[in-house]
Amino acid sequence: MTRVALAAIGILGIVGLRPAFPQGLKQAPAGFTALFNGKDLSGWRGRQPNYDPSAEAALPKEELSTKQAEWNTARDQHWRVDAAKGEIVSDGQSPHLATAKDFGDFELYVDWLMVSHNGDSGIYLRSYPQVQIWDVDNPREVRNGAPKGSGALWNNNADNPGKWPLVKADNAVGQWNTFHIKMVGSRVWVWFNDKLTVDGQVLDNYFDRAAPLVPKGAIELQTHGSEIRFRNIYIREIPPA
Repeated sequence: MTRVALAAIGILGIVGLRPAFPQGLKQAPAGFTALFNGKDLSGWRGRQPNYDPSAEAALPKEELSTKQAEWNTARDQHWRVDAAKGEIVSDGQSPHLATAKDFGDFELYVDWLMVSHNGDSGIYLRSYPQVQIWDVDNPREVRNGAPKGSGALWNNNADNPGKWPLVKADNAVGQWNTFHIKMVGSRVWVWFNDKLTVDGQVLDNYFDRAAPLVPKGAIELQTHGSEIRFRNIYIREIPPA
């Protein structure tokens, strides 16, 4: 074998040892920044499930600090990063995973994968529930409207048209899905797998139906009951008009 051939084999061997970049990760769209670095949970904190952001804002600093330490401990028990795939993984238990930074008006992309049937999840906007994620074939959720599909504001008031998706756009369980969410004031738009499912409807205040939403809050990933994975989380803040 010639020296050239041996050199070529050596180069291929070195290349083969390099860790492959996760194929599912994409570059941020123009004007967007990544909320998840693909490696660890930097920029994310644990947060008590369904905790009124107004109540959190009113906590004394020391009390909030104590709670946050407890939430972060719980985060590390139930959330992890699959760095080989560039994915955030939840085991389906508490707490929520929230951005450390608060956001006002924004545009958001997030990919999600329901690993097994009968899962339930969601994306909280300014810590309010939620852009719904569930298994449309879950027999336990038929009475709650799961067959209508994910991608709407399920926790809204019953008479709010944003409660139900305009179309059913879910991919099969075990396949990736993409939300493109826009929030301006209290109004929300959702494109789910490139289909419009919520068209500028108001997000109701789940914690106090008569009160306005807080002007800024966290983006939260919520799951309960089964493993859910997230990737490609990108945000663009929309400046005040």
